[in-house]
Amino acid sequence: MINKNDYKNVYVFAEQRGGVIQPVALELIGKSRDLAGALGSKVVAMLAGYNVEHLIQPLFEYGADEVVVTDHIELKDYLTEQYAQSIYQIITAMRPDIVLFGATTIGRDLAPRLSARLSTGLTADCTKLEISEDKQLMMTRPAFGGNLMATIMCTEHRPQMSTVRPGVMPKRDPEPGRTGSIVRFETKFDHSKIRVKLLEEVREEKNKVDITEAKILVSGGRGVGCKEGFARLQELAEVLGAEVSASRAMVDAGIMPHDRQVGQTGKTVRPDLYLALGISGAIQHLAGMEESGFIVAVNKDKFAPIFNVSDIGIVGDVNKIVPLLAERLRKEMQK
Repeated sequence: MINKNDYKNVYVFAEQRGGVIQPVALELIGKSRDLAGALGSKVVAMLAGYNVEHLIQPLFEYGADEVVVTDHIELKDYLTEQYAQSIYQIITAMRPDIVLFGATTIGRDLAPRLSARLSTGLTADCTKLEISEDKQLMMTRPAFGGNLMATIMCTEHRPQMSTVRPGVMPKRDPEPGRTGSIVRFETKFDHSKIRVKLLEEVREEKNKVDITEAKILVSGGRGVGCKEGFARLQELAEVLGAEVSASRAMVDAGIMPHDRQVGQTGKTVRPDLYLALGISGAIQHLAGMEESGFIVAVNKDKFAPIFNVSDIGIVGDVNKIVPLLAERLRKEMQK
């Protein structure tokens, strides 16, 4: 049996790419303040990379009490073994009670490898984190295709680990000038286990904004029906300065790419304005967008569940309403 008193504090992997802290890291630091408050402990950010000292201060301002930074040329680019060795050494040396990762491509690659090396559990793709009465981490995630929510606890092993979906936890407002303690950690790399080298990095040029960062989303569902329908949505989005997203049905049909999907099996979004066009409002979709600031829904079915969460509901044919709405908004903006 482990002695749980030997493990303390809430640690967050402060994911950075190209010297830029990823939003999910700041979201997790904000949530960790709630968890640490319930436990009477600290929030510690783990920062790994090369020439990343300038990223320490923002981590303090968003809520970290302490930053453990390991700065090494081996960590310039994300490679699994190098990062796994580095974060593993930090965790074994510091003995955290809880360790959180963003459920990004990096987090989903790194966290399982660490949980295996640490012989502890990992709850993936969480949408909710709470502390129980007996000070255990309760990790909630969708299960059985999103048809129910499962709350999982890791009572016999430490640290308690989870990956958390981006966009689920709101970022706290930064506190300019806030400081904390810095621990500079030296990773000792075992090069005999490093079998992969980065020969070339090729970046895909993307003009689209990540839907989790968009302030306005024009989202289409089964009622939009086809690529021509989404072309009309794109015209509306251009008038509003918005991004186009979709329900799972449209992604499964091959009309929209997966990175545009909103819902439990897609992305969780919190735009200021969410237009749900031709979306019925299945529970899996609602879980990904119901925290939006203002929701406008258009659907033929007046009993569609989407109307239960919308601020404005319009009963009608989305393919007739969208062009009219785009034209009216265009005229209003020209005044």
